[in-house]
Amino acid sequence: MATMLLVHAHPDDEAISTGGVMMKAKADGHRVVLITATRGEVGEIHNMDEAESRPRLGEIRTEELRHAAEILGVDRQEFLGYRDSGMVDTADNKDPRSFHQAKLEEAAGRLAVYIREERPAVVVTYAEDGVYGHPDHIKAHFVTNAALDLLEQEGLRVRKLYYMAIPRSMMEAFVQQMPEEARQAMGGNMRIAGTPDELVTTRVDVHDYVEQKRNAFRAHVSQNDPNSWFTTMQSQVYELAFGTEYYQLARGEPGAKLPEPDLFAGIN
Repeated sequence: MATMLLVHAHPDDEAISTGGVMMKAKADGHRVVLITATRGEVGEIHNMDEAESRPRLGEIRTEELRHAAEILGVDRQEFLGYRDSGMVDTADNKDPRSFHQAKLEEAAGRLAVYIREERPAVVVTYAEDGVYGHPDHIKAHFVTNAALDLLEQEGLRVRKLYYMAIPRSMMEAFVQQMPEEARQAMGGNMRIAGTPDELVTTRVDVHDYVEQKRNAFRAHVSQNDPNSWFTTMQSQVYELAFGTEYYQLARGEPGAKLPEPDLFAGIN
């Protein structure tokens, strides 16, 4: 049995972007550890009263993550203990308690504690663009790499580091098929360029887990806009969009001919 350790920014990030490989790893007998940097205190609120929920949104999202983690087969879930940073140029982004404002060495040290304890063979986080430019996603990228650098100095090197990826060609094709509402969102805060196709090293078939993956996201009730294109997407379309997860191998060697079919390829 080997361990996969994932570093995510907020509750709900884990479900939609890496839920498939998490469940597949668990089904294959591996240990799954989820480290979440913040409790998502600045997230949008749906299905709940804003005035009543906002002061305790971190608590709400913590409980939602617990439910999602059960669906995904997570063996251990921990928080790094920072506050949600919100988007660029907002007051939340300047909050000294935010993940964005945290000193890199301090945050890397916190993460390194869990990596030392778990000794994962595989670590997963975001690429430098944070998928869509969110400051917390970008910070997770740098903190994860800094923690791995620190551990390498101690002689503890993980076998593989992967970045979540959306192939650029697939992203461009997907955008063209999106409803107008979704395109407008993509043109606002969510600018997703996608990963250059030549950098995508790993393609994991997670069709067997698509419905559970969707249920894990539904567990994040406060983040589910009941009227959004994402929530109302037909099951067949959802499976086409999310039945395969793509990754970029950033550290380590491929364990199979490219594209690798699994993050644990080459690891016993």
